[in-house]
Order: sequence, then structure tokens, then C-alpha cells
Amino acid sequence: MVNGLNKGIRKAEVGLQWDPSPTGQPPVDLDIVATTYVASDLYGTPAYAVHFDSRSPDGTIYLNRDSKDGKGFGWDEVMTLELDRLADRYARVVVGVVIQQRVAHRTFVNVLNPKLRIREGYAVLTEEDFGDVLGATAATVGEFTRDESGSWDFHPGIQGFEDDPATFTRTMGRARQS
Repeated sequence: MVNGLNKGIRKAEVGLQWDPSPTGQPPVDLDIVATTYVASDLYGTPAYAVHFDSRSPDGTIYLNRDSKDGKGFGWDEVMTLELDRLADRYARVVVGVVIQQRVAHRTFVNVLNPKLRIREGYAVLTEEDFGDVLGATAATVGEFTRDESGSWDFHPGIQGFEDDPATFTRTMGRARQS
């Protein structure tokens, strides 16, 4: 039942943080990724992906802060999703995190104190420490879906992947495996 006063989620913020590598060790670089899907292809090819060197074509999804080593104060990476401004043809946005594999092969077990928070305003929608996907090189952490009334809802859930960053952005929106 849709409540006439409920406008759904309008604007969400994804925050990611982790501790820097110990002295003498190569830095760990985590990246937030968001992929969008049109209503006619909800689980197929993403319409576009937003990550460290891109933003959405219409400026509704963008990275506010990017860290290559986890040495920031507070949240090392922050992405904003202005869902209420997304064109009507978009009905799904999947959010994930990928570990860059430039220096050495790394999984979440190799990242010191990773934390993710997705919130709308001050309301926390989900928090994650990646403890359920320690052997993965990337993970989806949740998805936003638009219902028939145009209202956006959030569905948390972590799923690990063992893909390189380019493959991950192409496959992260496939139907979740149980």
C-alpha cells in the first residue's frame, strides 16, 4: 500500500572508509560504484556506471570524495545519488564496492577495518563491514528500485564477486544469487 505522504527515498549518500595500509605496505584503494538500469532491462546491461573517474550523464549520481589509500578523515569516499532527479526510464540503481588490483591481488580480508554506510539525510539505511564477503574482490551492498508510483525504495544485501573492476561494473546488477 502506498502512503500518499511517503515520497520514498529522494537523495541517498554512500560513505566508504578503511584504515591505511601499515607502513611499508602498498596502499589499498577501494572504490564505490553505482550502476543504473532502465525499466525494460532491470537485470541486463547497465545504462551507465558511475565511479571514481565518471559521473552520471545528467549529474544525478556523483562522487564527492575519492581516496586512493584510506588516509582521509571520516569517510574516505562519498557518493551522492539524487534519485528524485533520475529520469523516469531508470528503475533500478545498484551500489557496490570494488578493490583496485593494481599493486597486488587483494580481497576484503586484506583491507583494514572497511566500513560502508548508506543513508538518506540522517537516517541510516544500511551499514556493512564486508565480514560476509572476506574472500571477494568486489561486492554489491544494496539496490534502489523505483515502484509504479515513482517512489524509490532501498533493499540492502551484500553479495561478493571475484571480478576485476571492469567486469564487476558489467555484471554487478545481475539477479542476486541465493
